[in-house]
Amino acid sequence: MVNSSVNSSRSSVQIVKYPIITDKATRLFENNQYSFIVDRYSDKIEIKEAIENLFDVKVTKVNTCRLPRKQKRVGKYIGWKPQYKKATVTLAEGDFINLFTDSTDS
Repeated sequence: MVNSSVNSSRSSVQIVKYPIITDKATRLFENNQYSFIVDRYSDKIEIKEAIENLFDVKVTKVNTCRLPRKQKRVGKYIGWKPQYKKATVTLAEGDFINLFTDSTDS
C-alpha cells in the first residue's frame, strides 16, 4: 500500500494523464460521464479532487479499473505494453467538460 502523505504532494496534472476518446466514451458523454487515463497508484478520492481542480466541476461518482498488460511484438522480440488505470467520472447535473476545443480562432 502506498503512503497517502506521499500521494498528496502530486499535482492534479500528474494524477490525470489524458482523456479517453473512443466510441464508448463519447456515448457516455450523454450520461455526463467522462473517461480518463490516470496514474496507476492514485485512489478514487485523489482522482475526484484532481478532476474538480482541473476542470472546475462537481464530481458525484468515480469508477476505476486497472486494465491487464498486453503483449507487444516487434519482429521476433516480444515485450509488454505498460499497464494503466482507467477512471470514469460522473459529473453533477448541469456540469460538463469541454474536451473538444474550437480551432476557428486562427
